[in-house]
Amino acid sequence: MQILHIPCLEDNYSYMIIDEATKEAAVVDPVEPHKILRVAQENGVHLKLVLTTHHHWSILFLLCGLDHAGGNEKIKQLVPEIKIYGGSIDNVKGCTNKLENGDKLSLGADINILSLHTPCHTKGHISYYVTVKDGEDPAVFTGDTLFIAGCGKFFEGTAEQMYQSLCITLGSLPKPTRVYCGHEYTVKNLQFALTVEPDNAKLAEKLSWAENKRRASLPTVPSTIEEELGTNPFMRVDLPEVQEKVGCKSPVEAIQEIRQRKDNWRG
Repeated sequence: MQILHIPCLEDNYSYMIIDEATKEAAVVDPVEPHKILRVAQENGVHLKLVLTTHHHWSILFLLCGLDHAGGNEKIKQLVPEIKIYGGSIDNVKGCTNKLENGDKLSLGADINILSLHTPCHTKGHISYYVTVKDGEDPAVFTGDTLFIAGCGKFFEGTAEQMYQSLCITLGSLPKPTRVYCGHEYTVKNLQFALTVEPDNAKLAEKLSWAENKRRASLPTVPSTIEEELGTNPFMRVDLPEVQEKVGCKSPVEAIQEIRQRKDNWRG
């Protein structure tokens, strides 16, 4: 399996997942379809699937046709046979195949894709857990639910849902799972995370690494589930010391408090 980063818009990422044996490919959130097709042609692959993580909450984005699902209708025009997947209760533009939690897809000869319902940012948000038969480390495409060292805003859901999505559903994936998120927000997220856990040495180390990456115009993605459990405050709310630092007595209270602080933070 080959995974290509495709930077889009100001700070979005689309991703191309390629089965190297068959040269069949899936694309995650193809917001700039012509760019996606150019990458496909350059790599000699045939686009089979669109994996949409979510519709965008904003009326402005919906009207303008931008962000995660905004390229679906155009890519369907350009590649008429392509299948466009999205959550069954999300209003995903151009969706041809609706997914429920636990639905399974395949790509090429060796790649399996599991649909994980990870609601809160939107009601029907889907993360895609991708495994390969040869035992290569899996990957998960988390859209705007899980960012590197952060999470999405609670636009259509609750703290309870985000806790379930982050700490139970995604947090239970194998620790080597590579995390591919929807935006390049890592530096700001790590700067904020240090306001929650100023003594977390892993955070300081990763911030320095991320700053160096961005100075070189390189992506900070992917992370891993193991790294997120060590550095992402939203995935560390089960820890009594994190709850204590934010004055809370339960994981759900803590994730709500940390989200409110992040929403008000000006770094």
